[in-house]
Amino acid sequence: MKIAERPPIVMVKGAGSWLWDRDGTRYLDFVQGWAVNCLGHSPRVVLDALAAQGAQLMNCSPAYYNEPMAKLATRLAEASGLDQVFLCNSGAEANEGAIKLARKWGARHRTGAFEIITMEHAFHGRTLATMSASGKPGWGTLFEPKVPGFRKVPLGDLDAVARAIDERTVAV
Repeated sequence: MKIAERPPIVMVKGAGSWLWDRDGTRYLDFVQGWAVNCLGHSPRVVLDALAAQGAQLMNCSPAYYNEPMAKLATRLAEASGLDQVFLCNSGAEANEGAIKLARKWGARHRTGAFEIITMEHAFHGRTLATMSASGKPGWGTLFEPKVPGFRKVPLGDLDAVARAIDERTVAV
C-alpha cells in the first residue's frame, strides 16, 4: 500500500543516524523511521538487550505475564502516578486504546457520549480509527466511510477547542 512517494533507493544498513543503500552510498537519516528510531539505527545497547531477551523468551502473547513486562509496567505506573498500564506495540495501538477508553467512559458516565476533539494536521496512526482522528491533509477521502466521532479544530487554537467541547465530548 503506497503511503509516501519513495525514491528508487534500497536501504540495506543503518548505524546511528546514518543509512547505506545497496550501492554503498551513505545518507544522513533525518527521518529516523518517521521518528520511531529515537536511539538511531542499531544501537549496541538495544541490540544487546534484544539478544539477551530473545535468548530467553521472545513473546508469550498478552495472555500471560512475563517478568520484563511486569517490571516495565511497574516502572511506568510509578512514574505516572497511575495504577494501570496498557502495553502495546505501536503509537497507533496506544491511540486506539485511548480512543476506546474515552468512549467506554462516555458510554458509562455521559449517556453514550463518544466524540473526541482532535487537531487539524495531527497524526495519530494508520489504523482506521486513528486515520479518522488524524487531521492529515489528503486523508479526508481515504478509506471511506470514516469512523465517526472525531471533531477537528485548528492546531494551537485553544479557543476553538473550548468552543468544540459539548455534552458529547469525552476527550481532547
